[in-house]
Amino acid sequence: MRDLSGGPRVLLRRLRELMAEPLEPQDRLDRIVRQIAGNMVAEVCSVYVLRADGVLELYATEGLNREAVHLAQLKMGQGLVGTIAASAQPLNLSDAQSHPAFRYLPETGEEIYHSFLGVPILRTGRSLGVLVVQNKASRNYRDEEVEALETTAMVLAEMIATGELKKITKPGLELDLTRSVTIDGDTYNDGIGLGYVVLHEPRIVVTNLLNEDAEKEIRRLAEAMGSLRISIDDMLSRRDVSMEGEHREVLETYRMFAHDQGWVRKLEEAIRNGLTAEAAVEKVQSDTKARMMRLTDPYLRERMHDFEDLANRLLRQLTGYTGRTTAEGFPNDAVILARAMGAAELLDYPRANVRGLVLEEGAVTSHVVIVARAMGIPVIGQAAGVVALAENGDAVIIDADEGHVHLRPMADHRRSYEEKVRFRARRQEQFRALRAIEPVTKDGQRISLMMNAGLLVDLPQLSESGAEGIGLFRTELQFMIASTMPKAEEQEQFYRNVIKQAAGRAVTFRTLDIGGDKVVPYFRGHEEENPALGWRAIRLSLDRPGLLRAQLRALLKASADTELKLMVPMVTEVSELKMVRELLQKEVQHLSRFGHGLPRKLQFGAMLEVPALLWQLDELMEAVDFVSVGSNDLFQFSMAVDRGNARVSDRFDPLGKPFLRILRDIVRGADRNKTPVTLCGELAGKPLSAMALLGIGFRAISMSPASIGPVKAMLLGLDVGALAKVMDEVLDDHRSTEPMREVLARFAESHNIPL
Repeated sequence: MRDLSGGPRVLLRRLRELMAEPLEPQDRLDRIVRQIAGNMVAEVCSVYVLRADGVLELYATEGLNREAVHLAQLKMGQGLVGTIAASAQPLNLSDAQSHPAFRYLPETGEEIYHSFLGVPILRTGRSLGVLVVQNKASRNYRDEEVEALETTAMVLAEMIATGELKKITKPGLELDLTRSVTIDGDTYNDGIGLGYVVLHEPRIVVTNLLNEDAEKEIRRLAEAMGSLRISIDDMLSRRDVSMEGEHREVLETYRMFAHDQGWVRKLEEAIRNGLTAEAAVEKVQSDTKARMMRLTDPYLRERMHDFEDLANRLLRQLTGYTGRTTAEGFPNDAVILARAMGAAELLDYPRANVRGLVLEEGAVTSHVVIVARAMGIPVIGQAAGVVALAENGDAVIIDADEGHVHLRPMADHRRSYEEKVRFRARRQEQFRALRAIEPVTKDGQRISLMMNAGLLVDLPQLSESGAEGIGLFRTELQFMIASTMPKAEEQEQFYRNVIKQAAGRAVTFRTLDIGGDKVVPYFRGHEEENPALGWRAIRLSLDRPGLLRAQLRALLKASADTELKLMVPMVTEVSELKMVRELLQKEVQHLSRFGHGLPRKLQFGAMLEVPALLWQLDELMEAVDFVSVGSNDLFQFSMAVDRGNARVSDRFDPLGKPFLRILRDIVRGADRNKTPVTLCGELAGKPLSAMALLGIGFRAISMSPASIGPVKAMLLGLDVGALAKVMDEVLDDHRSTEPMREVLARFAESHNIPL
């Protein structure tokens, strides 16, 4: 390949000087197109910028009619310029007017020019505009000239991204980079948040575009590439995949990309054309992404994400970037955007400043979602492409009630949401006013309202919400956010802090529910085809009795002189409970022998999540002091639907008659055996579904702290006896086809019950 470093380098150096001069935007653009035309021996050089309305407007030209600037326009996909912007691909034509996409713009006077070279102005794969050179003589531009023009377009992309062109944009219009965008996703935790974007792994902003020594930059690239390859090989050799949150296959793909010589050649070519190593990575990354974004094959699009991640890793190697946004300089109203993230990483951010979390990946059962829900943060998942469309500091609205992310919202849109937030705040004030009121129904039935928790940050919400206690404390969250197995002393201190902060309120601790989808990074499990039905929870704990005994001992010691309520998850047979009781008794004897204090009262319970227990109800009730229904798992196992699978998770209604009949049978079994029963799944957290639970006989339910106010407001106006009669009639009528949800809504409306 012929070394054209002189020509492009001279041009880039002059452009860098122009960018540094104190010029007005239009003057700067005019000089830039003049420099490009002179350097490339072109009779025309023009810059078209993409507006938010999808129109490409001529912003500057050398050679065409100057009066056409800010008047000549083409829609996205229209004409040669529109085709380039839409496809994000260059066009190199010896006779532009013979191309089927050619569109004549009489105001420009371009009919005398035949040769045409246009390249997209790209940033993170997005077309921001088009850069064009033209000549009268018919000829194809050389590959080196195409590469040089693409490199020059990067300078214009930075100029557009900085917002400098706003000054010369017509009043009432805005550029595409700043346009309002709405991305749809899945609601993982309800709520509305207004704030400013914080990218969890912010893109490296390359400010030093032009190199002074190409060979030095190639050596820097080689060193960074070597370090990148070693880091990937190291992760694979250690099989330390879960620590990185990536599947082994993805790392294998990364290794393939990292050793791809075609990628390296493109990077070196960009460096020889005058770019620094990091600018070369950014250019090739943007070009590749622009092409792959047009693909429809989901497998190939996923490979695009893999390649983008790898390029970002290489950029971090080159720039030495190691950290993320710290508390210093962190916005007061932050909405965190990430492709994926771990639970511990979310806790690194200042909680008081976080207004929402948006994920491109993940599921409702992801560790980070569980933690975010516990912290009361609105969460949207499966928001495809949101990270690429956003910049740090962009205004953003997360509507996790409806599953929408509004980037750079228009003023009236933002005002509408601000009013929604104020309305929700007023409602929360009303709910807070109910904290001291006893949760007693209209007909005198007292209901126990408790909250679910799993972290120390949850505990202040006990008082704020007015919860009677903690009906479910997920002990596994402490393990999930730790980088190493918590020691017995650490567990004991943690449980002691929980009990202290509960200040006399009851806390029901659930023993470890790890395995399945709750993988901890330091615990090596086995790959399972269906982990939700596999080696998890009590099954894992009984096979690893040392793990369970250490936790039981820590709980017993932390609960000295207080009451300990302990329950076992994922029980399938009553015999499993007997085995846990034996281990618990051994720990009691051990602690007693060595003079340790013990709980003054010990209650032993079970989670009812596996349908097999429905045919062991009487044996179960006799074997425990209390039962807690885990409605999330019980529903998915009863209906054979994976709640993390968007295709089937909404296929059946938990308020449908089959599932409500199951729950009613459990309540009747508990009443028959005089065994306390609580429901602690997500079903308890909505006023309508909580109303249904009360109607079939539940008198204790546990939910997220934010749900307690709305549920209490509902039950204060509820005649639960009247509702029970209606529900029993409908549930016992096997000929009725009316959805139970409609029956409940009609009852609430006719009795003025707030939902």
